[in-house]
Amino acid sequence: MLTLQHLCKHFGKVKAVDQVKLTIKSGQMVGIIGRSGAGKSTLLRLVNRLIDPTSGRIEFDGVDIGGLKRRALLQWRTRCAMIFQQFNLVDRLDVLTNVLVGRLGYHRTVPTLLKVFSKSEKAMAIQALDRLDMAATALQRADTLSGGQQQRVAIARALVQEPKLILADEPIASLDPHNATRVMEALKQINNEVGITVICNLHHLATARSYCERIIGMRSGRIVFSGQPSELTTKKALEVYGTEGDSEELKQALGEGPVNIDDVSTSRAAVASA
Repeated sequence: MLTLQHLCKHFGKVKAVDQVKLTIKSGQMVGIIGRSGAGKSTLLRLVNRLIDPTSGRIEFDGVDIGGLKRRALLQWRTRCAMIFQQFNLVDRLDVLTNVLVGRLGYHRTVPTLLKVFSKSEKAMAIQALDRLDMAATALQRADTLSGGQQQRVAIARALVQEPKLILADEPIASLDPHNATRVMEALKQINNEVGITVICNLHHLATARSYCERIIGMRSGRIVFSGQPSELTTKKALEVYGTEGDSEELKQALGEGPVNIDDVSTSRAAVASA
């Protein structure tokens, strides 16, 4: 279980994350939504300890993550896998080696640099690729793949870390709709079949509602919504995205109930041009 207690991250006078209190049970798939600059990416980076909090506490299964150092911190980053928007693959290396980089936390530096991995690790990497329908590309250079394929390789790399938690920071933001669907289906399958907790920053409400059992809404560094997709009404969506001025028009256009933010944007444009 992940617990955040009064978590803050300040960049000068900017409160990127402000007094966040949150508990996420093991095995959940959670979507975090909000405008750009709401604090979504900063929150995930705090959990992974890519950046340190200004104040507050991060606990996972009772362990104080904020207090980890050196080897213990490396082990946490291994068990708390990050998937980024830009994939972060090494273009000149083949797909299999890129996936095996996920085993870095289990090796000393020299064997890893020499690409000396055990047969069981290579089998693990192939199995992860096969789960994502990417085994046939194992010996291809990473830069020969499409964006959607590269993101699936990044997910395979996360899987071989044997994580307890996967943090996905806008994993489909740069993908076309078809590849975005394949990536989200892969994350959902991993969550369902392997039981790994997945926390995913998402730009579109429709995607969050389709794949996540719980949605967290952030605005100005704070959590302003936490609940099931069915609880995300027009009013709640307005609180997250800060479109209070158009609430009556949007209610007339959409009706009360769960909201697709794409429909919200379309409705706002229609109102503005009327």
